[in-house]
Amino acid sequence: MSDNTNIYLLGFMGTGKTSVGKILAARLGMTFVDMDDIIVERAGKSIPEIFAEDGEPHFRKIERDVAQDLSARTGLVVATGGGVVMDAGNMEDFYRSGTVICLSATPEAILERVAGDTNRPLLAGDAEEKMAKMMPLLEKRRPLYGAIPNQVNTSGLTVDEVVELAVELCRKG
Repeated sequence: MSDNTNIYLLGFMGTGKTSVGKILAARLGMTFVDMDDIIVERAGKSIPEIFAEDGEPHFRKIERDVAQDLSARTGLVVATGGGVVMDAGNMEDFYRSGTVICLSATPEAILERVAGDTNRPLLAGDAEEKMAKMMPLLEKRRPLYGAIPNQVNTSGLTVDEVVELAVELCRKG
């Protein structure tokens, strides 16, 4: 791994981007950043509040600004938001400035992981409602996630196993 590149972890919510990113950064001596945390800091409100008060387009604008800022830096492991893949500019910035890895998981694994999380504005409701809301989103983004060459399915793997696979992908370039 070169010190002047970043590692970007993309994928749907609940695929392990933050958990894997923290350990991966520590293992490689890099700095971990979570795009959602930066967005919250810049907006001065939670993600559900941004969606409710300002709308998804405003959220995506902040997200785009953050993606541009992070891609201008080096030595980062970045956990992105699940929808970052929908903006081609984000993807161009990420590919230009680092290694992009897509984490995936089965819908059942995702639902299990996000079941108690109240900070996911696109997935409010009980388990049945969450699955009903999640599937169209997942299907819409699937081709975009699938276009990323570096893939790791995190279903049934420990965080450490996923980190190992990510390290291997980074070494391959």
